[in-house]
Amino acid sequence: MLSQPIHHDSPFPFFYVNSAFSDEESAALENLFLQDAEWQHRDGAFYRCSLRDVTENISATFRTEVLGRMREITKLPLINRVVVTAQRMLPGQAIGVHSDRPLVGYEIARLVVQLNKQWQAEHGGVLELFSSPESEAVFSVNPEYNKAFGFLLHVDSYHGVTEVNQPRQTVVFNFWHAANTPKLAEHLQALFADMHFSELPAALNPVASAAELSLPEDTTFRAGMAALALHRWGYDAPTVVTGYQHSAGLSVCDTKHAETYAAVLLADWVARLYRGSFDLAHWNILRRELEGIEVFTRLMPTWQLCLPE
Repeated sequence: MLSQPIHHDSPFPFFYVNSAFSDEESAALENLFLQDAEWQHRDGAFYRCSLRDVTENISATFRTEVLGRMREITKLPLINRVVVTAQRMLPGQAIGVHSDRPLVGYEIARLVVQLNKQWQAEHGGVLELFSSPESEAVFSVNPEYNKAFGFLLHVDSYHGVTEVNQPRQTVVFNFWHAANTPKLAEHLQALFADMHFSELPAALNPVASAAELSLPEDTTFRAGMAALALHRWGYDAPTVVTGYQHSAGLSVCDTKHAETYAAVLLADWVARLYRGSFDLAHWNILRRELEGIEVFTRLMPTWQLCLPE
């Protein structure tokens, strides 16, 4: 299963396997398209295909085996959650260039399995990878039968599918990072619910007002969220101000006070995650910076979800 993956780092980390599964396993996946079920049709400006969730149509044993191989291949701490989607494209349909950045609670990796027998170049449906939305394709993956393509989702994972001239069948396995789970998404939704920056301490007002005159709105808004997290965790005004300045890039939190340091870095992380997406490189930096530091009581619920053991 998924043996001898061929890895590439450009234009973003991905791998492919020319013969992903056994004949029996491939046939079982192909059978998903013969079942009588409702499909969700997407007919947008750039995303045209039909989808349906087939997770429960695949044995738990098979899903677990695929998950295990993906852990080995990606070296990522993937949780015990696998969602599988069948994708069908009909002649004339295509998927434009886009990037599936992992928002808070979203999957971190995908495995795309092609199930198109007797595929020929004139059939189209080629998966193309791009270094930017405006670039030419820098890598192509033909939708040949039992060929699998795996990749990590991030802000620059640009890809698309050329127009198909014959029906195209694909099964997509989705995987979640242990530090960006749906449970974390629910936790941050609660943490930032009913946001009112007016609840922040008055000591922050002159700092925030000055920052808003010179910094981009997105930067100051994110810094305000970091400050709000600290305030709602129960920290005092000086710590809230320090967190705002750190998140806005106005200063670096280099205090020797372990709890203040940990709280400011964690607040900056959750604000960035909530406003942006899960950045694996940034998360690894956070993990290294907080390694060995005590998990303080008021930070524990957020810490354990963002930095699971």
